[in-house]
Amino acid sequence: MIKIREITSKSIIAKSNLPDTEYVINPYVGCVHSCIYCYARFMKRFTGHNEPWGNFIDVKINAPELIPEGTIKYRGKTIYMSSVTDPYNPLEKKYRLTRSILENLISLQPDLCIQTKSDLILRDIDLLTRFENCQAGLCITTMDDSIRREIEPYTSPVQKRIEALKRLKEAGIETYVFIGPILPFFTDWQEIILRTKSFTDLYMFENLNIAGTVWNSVENWLEEKHIELLEEYERIYFTESGYWDNVEKEIRKFCLEQNIIFEIFFHHGKHY
Repeated sequence: MIKIREITSKSIIAKSNLPDTEYVINPYVGCVHSCIYCYARFMKRFTGHNEPWGNFIDVKINAPELIPEGTIKYRGKTIYMSSVTDPYNPLEKKYRLTRSILENLISLQPDLCIQTKSDLILRDIDLLTRFENCQAGLCITTMDDSIRREIEPYTSPVQKRIEALKRLKEAGIETYVFIGPILPFFTDWQEIILRTKSFTDLYMFENLNIAGTVWNSVENWLEEKHIELLEEYERIYFTESGYWDNVEKEIRKFCLEQNIIFEIFFHHGKHY
């Protein structure tokens, strides 16, 4: 049972700590996609919720009203939607906060970057095309939809995301694929690239970061569904395996051979 709470917020555009991003907008607190690897679960301690991460969401019902009018402050500044939620999580169908925020941002003309795991983004193509600079990204963690249902059960099927990416590109919007988190033995990043490169401008890569309580969640999943891989994950993460250094090298080599524009954001600090 998902706990839904409507709240009001004092502000909606926040300074960002993310690389290459000046501001972030999060229309919701929490997310109901229930991804087992979600790094944003640290947000729970600021919410007052007792429910497990993925089982609650706070809806900032006044968020669109907090977008300022008649200012040039954000023109040409990067605004990213969203850093600790998905702007197109299933509740967006009802509340339409993301759509209303986009409508109010158009006159401010920031450099918009919006990322999701949902093909609901297609609903707002009419708004996204009105930004002078807009990047729209789909996150893809695996091409295997049965695995997708295990690790991110309430997200859009993989093929729907690919189709959404293609339609965004056809609409003239700059597109990217966020391949992450890369799950050892489950994320075929080469296949993802080959399936999408004809309508993708940029690829971003991030590895699975097990900080905080993420490891407990991933460990439980492996024990339940893929016990044969648990020992390998422990080797990768708890010994000096060099695993991610090798993955970085493979990604870099492949992308250069394919003439692909790419960025790597691995939690041990390297960035290409």
